[in-house]
Amino acid sequence: MVESISPALARRVALAAQGFGAARQVVPGTRQFGVLLRRLGLLQIDSVNVYERSHYQPVFARLGAYDKALLDKLTYGRAVTEYWAHEASFLPMETLPLLAWRKDDYRAYYASHPDSWGASNPETMAWLLAELQAKGPLRASDIEHESNKRQGPWWGWSDVKRGLETLFRQGDVVSAGRVRFERAYALPEQVLPSAVLNASVPRADAVRELVAISARAHGIGTAKDLADYFRLKQGDVQPAIAELVSSGELLPVTVPGWGRPAWLHRDARLPRRMPAAALLSPFDPVVWERDRALRMFDFHYRIEIYTPQPKRVYGYYVLPVLLDDRIPARLDLKSDRQAGVLRVQAAWAEPSLVPDDVPRIAALLRDAAAWQGLGPVEVMPRGTLAPALAAELAAT
Repeated sequence: MVESISPALARRVALAAQGFGAARQVVPGTRQFGVLLRRLGLLQIDSVNVYERSHYQPVFARLGAYDKALLDKLTYGRAVTEYWAHEASFLPMETLPLLAWRKDDYRAYYASHPDSWGASNPETMAWLLAELQAKGPLRASDIEHESNKRQGPWWGWSDVKRGLETLFRQGDVVSAGRVRFERAYALPEQVLPSAVLNASVPRADAVRELVAISARAHGIGTAKDLADYFRLKQGDVQPAIAELVSSGELLPVTVPGWGRPAWLHRDARLPRRMPAAALLSPFDPVVWERDRALRMFDFHYRIEIYTPQPKRVYGYYVLPVLLDDRIPARLDLKSDRQAGVLRVQAAWAEPSLVPDDVPRIAALLRDAAAWQGLGPVEVMPRGTLAPALAAELAAT
């Protein structure tokens, strides 16, 4: 029985559990996507598209260049669904019943807050359900018309979108896939397989299974780590961890420097080395729990999308660079599709950077540009790594 794990081994365990360090297929396809989704447990969704949408990049980071249309067939189809897991996420269909209690929690919250949008607009909610009942799966844009389209700032939601999202959170409607990234909504009985539609999982059992999925995806983690993956409450997670320890699925371990108890999944690999090289999305599971990223990689990370430009330290859409078991750099990237250029708007070195890292980072950028269907990589003169990176790209 493993009782203590070094911080370096803990990093390698975590990265192996996330699918790094494995041999890549020459041309990854639907089968590899499905295996990866079940390994990770989910893919977080985000609409920011300055470089690439968040759910595409973790797949590229682990499998290499692939046809995004093939991933769309999986994630926008009927074998995969969506719900609020770690924020809005693509999930294996069989995971959805494990989140039924969260839908109940949303319903109870809205019912107990009469000033909430759903409670204040029952007529609109009933009308939307009737529209879906009569017409089948619909996008918000299929229902919107001039009298109910969004008002105010560009990010504002229309009444139709607000109503559909409220119904989606509390489970009255579900995802029916996407068209050009826009979610379609449907009544559950219109799209869910009977095994999912009729499943009933008690909350405690569901939370235990979600913690088990989280633990497999982490390889090793603290209670906070295991809870954060599906945004679970500590009061629910602690009994689940105790049960998984009792069954032998989780093994209590200590990691020097972590300062808190940790658990190792019984199936976690303990690799001696980690040959990895990847650009990580800001919404990649490796770095999305910022305390874990600091603890494991000594990497302080905050996304600055919502920070006013004059106050940004590193940039708008900054991707951590993973090399082996280190994060030695971060890059602010933009896919300038009109100019056909991958633009490095800023490049920053971290303390763990060594000179041999620069050619590897340049290679990652060339691969990313090719995958994006772009031509050259242009490095803007901002950041401590920018001069060396620009010189490397110009020389090769």
